[in-house]
Amino acid sequence: MILMVSGRTDIVAFYTPWFLNRLKEGYVDVRNPFNPKLVSRINMQDVDAIMFCTKNPTPIIPYLEKIKKPKLFHITLTPYLKDIEPNLPPKKDLLDKIKQVSKIVGKDYTYVRYDPIFINEKYTLEYHIKMFERLCSNLDGYINHIIISFLDDYKNVRNNIKVINPKILTKGDYKTIGENFARIAKSHNMTVQTCFEDEDLVEYGFIKADCLGIGLAHKLTGKSKFKKWKARSGGKCNCVEMVDIGAYNTCSHFCKYCYANYDEKKVTKNKRQHNVNSSLLIGNLEKDDIIKQRS
Repeated sequence: MILMVSGRTDIVAFYTPWFLNRLKEGYVDVRNPFNPKLVSRINMQDVDAIMFCTKNPTPIIPYLEKIKKPKLFHITLTPYLKDIEPNLPPKKDLLDKIKQVSKIVGKDYTYVRYDPIFINEKYTLEYHIKMFERLCSNLDGYINHIIISFLDDYKNVRNNIKVINPKILTKGDYKTIGENFARIAKSHNMTVQTCFEDEDLVEYGFIKADCLGIGLAHKLTGKSKFKKWKARSGGKCNCVEMVDIGAYNTCSHFCKYCYANYDEKKVTKNKRQHNVNSSLLIGNLEKDDIIKQRS
């Protein structure tokens, strides 16, 4: 089993003490987001590896060497300012933290996500190319892999459409991004790929790869048999199956393009229900919860 921490919220940035408690206790409970009374229980002894997804790895860095499970990091670092990402630390500080993570877990297991890309009057093609060059230059020697994706039509995006004000990308725009990003990444000995995009940009020098495919899963765990993650993107995603222990509407980054906060008003309310000693990220177990062991 591979644990995803987390695609539904930024556990690393906001809930690291809780996660460390769950490691110590040896299990974690997760409410089904579509059937809240159904709770999955995951024993940590069944976990073969952990995939950390975060925009701010700072809180967990002091504890990484004590976490004995194989680790993979996906750290999102984009060039947007406070109008789009209001609650992130300075990007220079995040670059330093990515380097620290790379030194601990290795650059083959430290991926940067330049994700999502959108273009408007402020964040132009030229701006993205300039900032991507700066990103790769700063992380040269610390990472080997960069993953990009493009803005999707999530509910939160629609709620913030006047702030984001995205331009519809043309075939020429994709070509400009593809050619320039591939050239820049190659010059810094990095690969660049898309994440489940119709425009995979392979014709411009991007590689065709998954975020966590069978090969990388085998490299992490030593195991070769993994199920395809059928629950992801209607089964069209080719990543191996992972178990996400997060909860939606619990991230205080409040990025305007976020898919995981589809009702920002609930975030503060949900965070007040967080108990660092609970087996659940938000709230506590209730008498009528149905707990099922996740094998």
